[in-house]
Amino acid sequence: MRKLLLGAVALAAFTWALPASAQDSSVKSGPFWQANRIYVEDGQFENYMDWLTKTWASNQEFAKSQGWVLEYHILNSVNPRDGEPNIILLTRFNDFPSAKEADRRGALINQHMQQTDHTADSASGDRTKMRKLMGSALYVEMLKR
Repeated sequence: MRKLLLGAVALAAFTWALPASAQDSSVKSGPFWQANRIYVEDGQFENYMDWLTKTWASNQEFAKSQGWVLEYHILNSVNPRDGEPNIILLTRFNDFPSAKEADRRGALINQHMQQTDHTADSASGDRTKMRKLMGSALYVEMLKR
């Protein structure tokens, strides 16, 4: 999660800038949606769902209790085509933390999950037998002014 937050911060800083004419727009920027694309390996669906509904959801609930996350969802692609993800993890949040705040949050998440950066990284590597990370996309919700 920490890597995703830092990557999202860098991406937002690089790509997100509203032109001056945006003040005349009928829409305004709202919350962000991050969609993580996952391919679950054959025979690992139930194992990965167990991990998502226990560990990942616990992490998301903690982030939600801290006000960092508004909501989160696990979506199953009913008819994925060859090469497409079969699971999408959606997380909705209001804004990006600064680098310093991301570090602080990472430390709190590690404490909550009773892990270190090293053990979290190792556990992520262990999950490769269950799933393949296919990338992520970041969206901003457009709201009516």
